[in-house]
Amino acid sequence: MNLYEFQSKQIFAKHGIPIPKGELAQTPEEAEEIAARLGGRVVVKAQVLAGGRGKAGGIRLAETPAEARAAAEAILGMQIKGLTVRRVLVDQAADIAQELYLGIVLDRAGRRLVLMASAAGGVDIEEVAAAAPEKIARAEIDPLLGLQPYQMRQVACDIELDRALLTQFTRIGLGLYEALMRSDATLAEINPLAVTAGGELLALDGKMVVDDNGLYRQPELARAREMLEESPAEREARQYGLSYVKLDGYIGCMVNGAGLAMATMDMTKLFGGAPANFLDIGGGARADRVAAALRIILADPNVRAVLINIFGGITRCDEVARGILEAFAQVPSKVPVVVRLIGTNEEEGRRLLAEANFITARTLSEAARRAVEAAQAGTAAPAV
Repeated sequence: MNLYEFQSKQIFAKHGIPIPKGELAQTPEEAEEIAARLGGRVVVKAQVLAGGRGKAGGIRLAETPAEARAAAEAILGMQIKGLTVRRVLVDQAADIAQELYLGIVLDRAGRRLVLMASAAGGVDIEEVAAAAPEKIARAEIDPLLGLQPYQMRQVACDIELDRALLTQFTRIGLGLYEALMRSDATLAEINPLAVTAGGELLALDGKMVVDDNGLYRQPELARAREMLEESPAEREARQYGLSYVKLDGYIGCMVNGAGLAMATMDMTKLFGGAPANFLDIGGGARADRVAAALRIILADPNVRAVLINIFGGITRCDEVARGILEAFAQVPSKVPVVVRLIGTNEEEGRRLLAEANFITARTLSEAARRAVEAAQAGTAAPAV
């Protein structure tokens, strides 16, 4: 679960991290009123769950309340990476002398959190890592001891931070760690962490990613989820308990089990295709969930073929087959569907699909190959 900038900064403030004074606005009039209350120069920032807001024109400086209103009028309603801007954050503008990066991220390979800092703040840290990895200082955080002050001093030295800022920098880093841990987050970053002309550190932007599995411990964040810009597909997937992630390819994948889903996507790539999604229907999925999963996949206009790979242990293959037929009855589509059913009641499942003239396969490699061929050839789907 990704948080908006304003949500992340609210959490930062609770843990002692200095942020600019600011308020959220949903109309140009509100933006003007907020700018008048704040006084002086302000920055109007689009609140969307996407990067590149500045390049898209979603971040604008305003010298007066009237300019803040004009900026909000220009930003509200604009599209940034397919997301519509419905809110803007109006912050006091800072007099920036230097921009730093400070973040904590979960290193899944190392099975621990890693503190990262760089003097090259204000740009995507991925760009810095690719172009100049030596500019990023790192410190692994012991899961039992947590982030220690000496580690903050070490990375401060590595990025050649002014010694006069060391106490502030350490306090902010420890606050960031506390914010991440208390929120069940897997990422918390400040970019940029500004050094102001007055010699103060200020978190001008913030980003947090919260682990969905920890939301039962985070009732406030769970309620805030309603504000997130989830697509209709994501909302429907969550409603039916499906694990769904949209990707950029053209072969829709429906699988039961995360590991099998990853293997199915890999096999699709091996035969020259590109998966359009990750979708795990889970164990014991009945016809209604299968139908919901297919509706989600078929709603994606980029999908040119669907690959269904089901290992029927808990999940019965005949139930999956009925779900497929039900979905196509609800959402007629000409997209070709390749189905591999192995396990409990597989013969009955194959019989139901064969009667409807679906493409079936017995092995994953055969299914992936036929799905890629069908997508590339534009094969018509069976009539159901």
